[in-house]
Amino acid sequence: MSRSVGLAHIIRQEDGTSTGVWGTFTLKSAFQPIFAFREGQLSITAFEGLIRPARDGEPVPPSVFFPSIPPLDRFHVETLCRTLHLLNAGVCLSAEASVFINFDPSLFNDREITETALRDMRLVLHEANVEPRRIVCEVTEQRSASNELLYRFVEALRQHGYRIAVDDYGSDDSDIKRIEELQPDIVKFDAYWITRLMESGPGFALLSAMVDTFAARGIATVFEGIEEGWQLDLAERSGASMVQGYVLARPELAPTRFSVFEQPRRDISSIGEPSRARARSDAASSQISPLPIRTASPNRISRQPFGRRAAES
Repeated sequence: MSRSVGLAHIIRQEDGTSTGVWGTFTLKSAFQPIFAFREGQLSITAFEGLIRPARDGEPVPPSVFFPSIPPLDRFHVETLCRTLHLLNAGVCLSAEASVFINFDPSLFNDREITETALRDMRLVLHEANVEPRRIVCEVTEQRSASNELLYRFVEALRQHGYRIAVDDYGSDDSDIKRIEELQPDIVKFDAYWITRLMESGPGFALLSAMVDTFAARGIATVFEGIEEGWQLDLAERSGASMVQGYVLARPELAPTRFSVFEQPRRDISSIGEPSRARARSDAASSQISPLPIRTASPNRISRQPFGRRAAES
């Protein structure tokens, strides 16, 4: 059996995790939990794979690393990143948790490229002992060469048993037209956009209406970039299915310590308590009723962001 492009650039570590090598860069996987709301409580339902590059032992921001990749190498580097996330998910994440991984649709403009990518994923999933049903393919906001090519690519992902998420809804080309064309299973709302909407009564009403519209279509929603308690309150109030952000947990390099969360669901009432005054004030001025303040349970999530801070912000 042939080996994937991604597997050709992998180094296995003594702790069972995998590290990637691309030129002078070392690449590591980090995972950030995605939490689901259930009856006023939160539990981890998924993780997003995030790449953490370094050169000569020094962290390199992803915003610097990815633009530095020559166009001819972008497909191979993205394949390597997905490979790392899948291998490390198989080693250190719960076997029940979903795994979100990114796909830049601008890289999949012909059938051969798509078939190569999906073949590679099958090889990696087999090696990692990860079921396809756990994989959520995030279609990022980049523009595809054509809507027809984008649709064919997404359909190919579905045929392999993967779920589809549209990333950064509300920014660039990730708009309602893309939702209508792709009919995703999940929509991830752009962090900056939802924060702006939450800051006013009419904005929050619009946000809640969009969540309701997607729910009626059977589409789950994720609010990204939740960094303060008042945002978490309003995310729950809006009816969002899931939330992700530093107020809950920061990304952690593999192997992670997120097993601490693999316990019964935790009360979220105490998260970001200092920010609740702002939420109540904003709600009062914009005619949004605040969420009730619940009594915190003894096993509540810590108020401190969870995870390693170095090189991961």
